[in-house]
Amino acid sequence: MPDKTSKQEVLKSIRGTHDSLSVRRSFGDPIELDGVTVIPVARVSGGAGGGGGEGTDENEAGGEGFGAGFGLRVNPIGVYEVHADSVVWKPTVDVNRLLKGGQVLGGIIAVCVTLVVLARSR
Repeated sequence: MPDKTSKQEVLKSIRGTHDSLSVRRSFGDPIELDGVTVIPVARVSGGAGGGGGEGTDENEAGGEGFGAGFGLRVNPIGVYEVHADSVVWKPTVDVNRLLKGGQVLGGIIAVCVTLVVLARSR
């Protein structure tokens, strides 16, 4: 049977996931430049999982196990600019995402044009 230490390590990892996915991770430390405060904002996502195990037969030796995993992803999404009299949201432009979207759209258009040309040639 897995020892108590292994189980405690998995529970500790899961607690760490909870702490990492808090709202504090989404907002960066404010930065002040020329009278304007800039607050970076990010999208944070992730998760954790644990394992377990035991032998399948009482006569089997070494049938123990345990494990844990953790993943975290952070994507910048913009900044808040705090001026003396206003707050402005400035989103981040994800150029890679725009390029991928353009490629997909271009592929769909190419397939549609090909289908129309083939249909008219029959």
